[in-house]
Amino acid sequence: MEVRVGPAAVTIHSDTEFAVSELNGEMSSTSEQGYFASDTRLVSGYRLKLCRQRPTLSNSSAVDNHSARFEFTNPVLLGTDGVEIPARSLHLRLDRTIGHGIHEDYDLTNFGRRPIAASLEIDIESDFADLFDVRIGRVLRRGSLQSEWAKHAGTLVTRYHNEGFERSIAFHVERADSAPEFANGGIMFRLNLEPGQSWHTCLLWRPILDGAEPEHPPRECHNLIGTTESDRAQRAWVAETTRITAGDPGVTATVRQSVDDLAGLRMHRNDSSPDDAQLAGAQPDLWVPAAGVPWFVTLFGRDALTVSFQTLSLTPRLAVGSLRALGALQADAYDDNRDMQPGKIEHEVRYGELAALRLVPHTPYFGSHEATTLYVLVAALSWRWHGDRAALDAVRDHVDRALSWIDTDGDADGDGLQEYQTRSPAGYYNQGWKDSPDAIVGADGEPAKLPIALCEHQGLVVAAKRAWAEILDEVYGDSAGAVRLRDEAARLAEAIESRFWWEEEGTYYLGLDGDKRPIRAVASNAGYLLWSRAIEPDRARLVAARLLARDMWSGWGIRTLSADHVAYNPFSYQVGSVWPHDNAIIAAGFHNYGLDAEATQVGRGLFDAAARFDSRRLPELFAGLERDEGSFPVQYLGANVPQAWSSAAVVHLVSVFAGLEADAPNRILRLRPALPPWFGDLRLDNLTVGDAAVDLHIIRQPDGSHTVDIDKRRGELEVILEP
Repeated sequence: MEVRVGPAAVTIHSDTEFAVSELNGEMSSTSEQGYFASDTRLVSGYRLKLCRQRPTLSNSSAVDNHSARFEFTNPVLLGTDGVEIPARSLHLRLDRTIGHGIHEDYDLTNFGRRPIAASLEIDIESDFADLFDVRIGRVLRRGSLQSEWAKHAGTLVTRYHNEGFERSIAFHVERADSAPEFANGGIMFRLNLEPGQSWHTCLLWRPILDGAEPEHPPRECHNLIGTTESDRAQRAWVAETTRITAGDPGVTATVRQSVDDLAGLRMHRNDSSPDDAQLAGAQPDLWVPAAGVPWFVTLFGRDALTVSFQTLSLTPRLAVGSLRALGALQADAYDDNRDMQPGKIEHEVRYGELAALRLVPHTPYFGSHEATTLYVLVAALSWRWHGDRAALDAVRDHVDRALSWIDTDGDADGDGLQEYQTRSPAGYYNQGWKDSPDAIVGADGEPAKLPIALCEHQGLVVAAKRAWAEILDEVYGDSAGAVRLRDEAARLAEAIESRFWWEEEGTYYLGLDGDKRPIRAVASNAGYLLWSRAIEPDRARLVAARLLARDMWSGWGIRTLSADHVAYNPFSYQVGSVWPHDNAIIAAGFHNYGLDAEATQVGRGLFDAAARFDSRRLPELFAGLERDEGSFPVQYLGANVPQAWSSAAVVHLVSVFAGLEADAPNRILRLRPALPPWFGDLRLDNLTVGDAAVDLHIIRQPDGSHTVDIDKRRGELEVILEP
């Protein structure tokens, strides 16, 4: 059984562009549909007609991330010559590909026994709405619109202007077998077809952003599988990553889909940055992923860094690219309207009308507390995988500034704990990864009072300071700096135990509120303390048991909030739903403390869920409803699919089961595998650590022990199998 996520729609995407349509290709301005580029909806309405009637949809589907095909036949039609055209005698195919614009191919074939005279109409509307307005269903036209048809060029151009913000889109007819006409906002073709004869035209949608047309508009017809330079680069990127093959073919299929989705989420806008000069031989494959399609097609600091540490065993290049891009945007001043403080890492950057005119703070917006801590931690963790001294040196200054922020503005009241509080009138009330307004609630179900000190934010700082202390010691010879960071981490770890432990529940408080009172809610957040290795082993075991108790474990995954809590809602965004990335991180935390059976339980739930979702894609989140016999995971309406950290969660789980720990500077790879029986053996081909790579075959023995065969080794790398 496959569960479709979201309303019936066809979605394609490439870079910062995406298109969402009905199954018949139509787009409606009253729905969350259209063609978007750089956070602006350039096409808000699209309709296709044969002889003034909708064609009959036979089938449609996305073919690849960037392409879709729509197959139509016809109802009974009245031809333009007044002669009836029998039903199902015509075949209309529409191929739609995206990337530097949209290329459409229309092919109409007459399978009837008589000649026909027909018309094909393409009606297109553009509202140039900002993505934020589309999402809330409140579209305002703030500027002026103007359309112009150039008959001899066969081009329709629609322009939008509001103060200094300008966007345009050109629709250009190419390779048409009959001349286009324009009337009433639509492009029409008249065609006469003999029996068996076909007719073709291309329609190119060319976005014009800030006066510039795309450098490489999509001109190739029927390019559904991708043959452009960008497509080849994407496939080459996948080929150079670790190839993961499990004994269970379903697991392998889920992994392959996730890796393809990560490759397809690349954004070229961040391919270069001021730091490039510091990266000797900077590679064009240091990709930065968009957070998710359709609503998060931009650079999110927290998301990019989370994906980075989740995929280090796949490739450290996502981490190096993300660190570089986010370092270029690191704050160097105060701006309360954007929750910006020196050293802070951005949360989200936007390029639409509202951002351009400063009507929203996303230029960029800095309302994410842990993104700055994650920057430090990912810089250290990725070093263990890539071993590239130039890449490490390039981020050192950014790390130092991030550490300074952690100790100052990150701990605004100086009590040694990390707290957040928005200063922006349009800022986010909650600034952890659970950032919906109702995500952090007390025992009464009401939002906790600001400023809030979340438990996981403390654990992340412990992990980040310990990890960077090792870098200072081993790489830069700064033993004094390393001792200082370790001492600070130890004091914070003690504070976690003394101020956050919840004895009655056997877990840690969700956080402390603005009055330093415990936030009494059993939530998944405590699981991050295990991933951070910030807590005592005895308590880690208690937390694991609590997170897998009936009220937290749905059968598909760990809920964000206990089902016994007054605010629990399985259909909510973050107070009872299940998030794949959250679960993978918690599973990794279980593994850190030797709780392999518990990690296996979480992994099995997620892989079972993936097997039931369309194309084996784990969505951004799904409902926290309890699993029972014959059930399936229930979608969260509006979830992003694909979502970068949900795709990365699949890779993360494989790394957890393999027990991978890299030490590229010392040319060592350690493994402590715990493959579940249902998972089968595991092959990791082209697993890269520093400048070396190995092909590994991890075999689970009947007694639960493991052996590792090295099928191929390139470069110097010691592989150590730990018990």
